[in-house]
Amino acid sequence: MHNGNKPNPDELPTSAQLIKSTVLAAVAAVAILVTIVLPSEYGLDPTGIGKAVGLTEMGDIKVQLAEEAEADRLLELQNGGLQEEQSSVGGGIFGFFVSAAHAQTLEPEWTGDYSVTLAPGEGIEVKLVMEEGAEAEFMWVAENGVVNFDLHGDGGGENISYEKGRAVPGDEGVLTAAFTGNHGWFWRNRDGQDVTVTLFVRGDYSEMKLP
Repeated sequence: MHNGNKPNPDELPTSAQLIKSTVLAAVAAVAILVTIVLPSEYGLDPTGIGKAVGLTEMGDIKVQLAEEAEADRLLELQNGGLQEEQSSVGGGIFGFFVSAAHAQTLEPEWTGDYSVTLAPGEGIEVKLVMEEGAEAEFMWVAENGVVNFDLHGDGGGENISYEKGRAVPGDEGVLTAAFTGNHGWFWRNRDGQDVTVTLFVRGDYSEMKLP
């Protein structure tokens, strides 16, 4: 047998009392929500009490801080994307210059060069000894003026003129021998002052014939 004391039924709350207590608790919770939580947390003050006691200002500050934090987050995301794009573009540009420098490094050096200063009216000829179909890359420049030139070839009873020019400061390209023989340039200074012509060549030739 149990010896516990049984509660007196008269001391227990009735159903009406329980319902009343529940309703009062709900009303109190709503009142706290409206008068304290909403003003202090979200800046919402439907009753005006929060403003009177300073809770609305606290809520406005929290809302403002939350908005600023979100704005900072979005700005950070945008800046991160921009930095990645700039990094990608910078990497692309850097890669372009590296590739160009690498290509220039791999390009063979000039194997022959010649420089001569021509007085006004003076002319000179430089030829490359080449086999038929051979190719030679060239570049020449006239310093302190311009010259007339004739790029031509001869040998084995054949003659050819590849290109001519008047008052030209320079030229570059690839000379392809039309036949086996001598192929090159004749320059004449038609300027009123001394002009220095400098020639660079590389490719398939066996000899550079100088004056």
